[in-house]
Amino acid sequence: MAFEELLEDPVVQKYLHELVGPNGMPVAAAPPDGEVTDEELAERLGLELNDVRRALFILYENDLATYRRLRDEDSGWLTYLWTFEYDNIPANLEDEMHRLLDALDNRRQYELENEFYLCEVCSLRFEFGEAMERGFECPECGSPLESMENTHLIDAMEARIEALRDELGVQQVEA
Repeated sequence: MAFEELLEDPVVQKYLHELVGPNGMPVAAAPPDGEVTDEELAERLGLELNDVRRALFILYENDLATYRRLRDEDSGWLTYLWTFEYDNIPANLEDEMHRLLDALDNRRQYELENEFYLCEVCSLRFEFGEAMERGFECPECGSPLESMENTHLIDAMEARIEALRDELGVQQVEA
């Protein structure tokens, strides 16, 4: 898929924004063809050199950019020539989805295995053991802690887990 098509996808845009942040987004959203130096990118985009370097390093850490070094024979200075590798974005997004699936599954299990109590005034939530240690009284306002039903939360997580499994083609592992 071409850079342009990939960058039109809102999911890809959000992914890149989450990686590099608002200051690095111009770097991520305008990958040049071929090699480019960080100085050239900073000048072309009108950005601070440090913002460009930070974005390039984050892209590099996520296998979305590579570089090669050239040493100037006279000065000994190193020049880094960067190339964008956006073909890796689909695989990176799939890895993120697998991490999300694992995290949601773990959180769902935590919600199923624990009983919770809530201060309806402060909206603070406590596990049963914590609530018992506090005498079922909110440490912030002194209001009584009420048993909390988390079925809606668990149902929402199960629906999201199922949707992720369907999208990833992953079957639920039976324990």
